[in-house]
Amino acid sequence: MMIYTHTDIGNKRIENQDTFAFCELEDAVFAVVCDGMGGQNAGKEASSRSVDIIMDRVYTGYRPDLNPIKIRNLLIAAVRTANAVVYELGETIPECEGMGTTCVAVLIRYNKAFIVNVGDSRAYLITHEVKRITKDHSIVQDMLDNGEITADEVKNHPKRNVITKAVGVDEDIEPDFFEKNFPDGAAIILCTDGLYNYCDEGTMLKTIKDSDCVQPAQALVEIALADKASTDNITAVVIK
Repeated sequence: MMIYTHTDIGNKRIENQDTFAFCELEDAVFAVVCDGMGGQNAGKEASSRSVDIIMDRVYTGYRPDLNPIKIRNLLIAAVRTANAVVYELGETIPECEGMGTTCVAVLIRYNKAFIVNVGDSRAYLITHEVKRITKDHSIVQDMLDNGEITADEVKNHPKRNVITKAVGVDEDIEPDFFEKNFPDGAAIILCTDGLYNYCDEGTMLKTIKDSDCVQPAQALVEIALADKASTDNITAVVIK
């Protein structure tokens, strides 16, 4: 498998609060993306601390003999550990009060992908089409599910950036978990909202399938940057 990564501070931010990391395991690969929130440097602290903790837990806890249930437990435990640490920082350090981070992570072993997420950073599966794996924990997603708004109204809704769940905000957390087939020739994109808000699914598919594109993660980020309405940090991790 090949892993491509790219992040950018964006057109208008003064700090990049996105953090990502990846590693190769004995018979698998793992990647995680976090998008921090909080004043001053708190958002960056939340995302970078979470990535470090999750990476360490997965790298040290993974073994080739783990079955899918144990992989699920490992990924969820890693996110919960990060949540406990970030929550404690927010409770004890005044400048970290209220900080938190989204999180989306994937472990791919052979033809299976195991995904966890909290917040509105996303995972997409690219085959001959694009399928969003994760479901946002956000106010607009809840409104969409309840029929209060349409899909077309989501992008410009005034509460589109308000999430309902994040790592480090509450004492306990329950990440979503997904297990998906990962067929030959497929790809997975992990990304923050700075990417998918300004790069639609059709463009994602075209970019991933372009045989002349040697760095698809960078290409996706540059497409989002080209939209002058983009105001957020942008991060993409592509595993093919």
